[in-house]
Amino acid sequence: MELRMASSPKDVKFYTTERLREEFHIPSLFIPGEIKMVYSHVDRVITGAAVPIEPICLASGEELKAEYFLQRREMGLINIGGPGKVLADGNDYELNYKDGLYLGMGVKNITFFSFDSTNPAKFYFLSTPAHKSYPSVLIHPEQCIQVELGSLEESNHRIITKYILPGQVESCQLVMGMTSLKPGSVWNTMPCHTHDRRMEVYLYFEMDEKSLVFHYMGEPKETRHIIIRNEEAVISPSWSIHAGAGTKAYTFIWGMAGENQDFDDMDKVSMDDLL
Repeated sequence: MELRMASSPKDVKFYTTERLREEFHIPSLFIPGEIKMVYSHVDRVITGAAVPIEPICLASGEELKAEYFLQRREMGLINIGGPGKVLADGNDYELNYKDGLYLGMGVKNITFFSFDSTNPAKFYFLSTPAHKSYPSVLIHPEQCIQVELGSLEESNHRIITKYILPGQVESCQLVMGMTSLKPGSVWNTMPCHTHDRRMEVYLYFEMDEKSLVFHYMGEPKETRHIIIRNEEAVISPSWSIHAGAGTKAYTFIWGMAGENQDFDDMDKVSMDDLL
């Protein structure tokens, strides 16, 4: 498991492009036959991916000092690959493309499977500390709350699908969902915002080999950008904006952790205040 420290906005102002990427960018998440994880000290979120060719079991690792991975944690995951399943404490959860799963604190044994090793599942997951056990839930996107925002004229026409949030799938602090841009739109979350009570992680996908996203971060008056390619993630601290512009439409999975689970708790940034 790779470890990342928390960063001060006062220091980030002086980071080079290379240093920005070292701190916030997560490339090469989806490695066939492996589980890769990045532990961030920003709200202690773990960002990970499992690509099973043969079945793979999830271990806690020395970093957690726990008997099993979800002893004091919860997890949300979304499959962005071929059909597969997750075996969790003897319960089978089959996940097709874009199906999700919430696993509550206390689930001990987790194994990832692909139904076709030539088209393996790609289980992207986020895990946060938890203090209470909530029921595990298989999530189908067509059954989730969906919100349509933006417009083609503003280049930000998009559909937000909310997977894990209060009133739909209960959790301790993890909130998770997906945003899909309509053809012709390239901006997500613009006008942008911060939310000082929560951090966020983005995973960008459904991009071809020649496409990329300029992910914008930093304080509103000290913005920076990180180039993101298909199936790469980025960590966004609570003090940072988190917006992106792509060379064409794309999809991203967002996940949040922190003081509350209120999706609409945002500190909006005026377009006049961006520098």
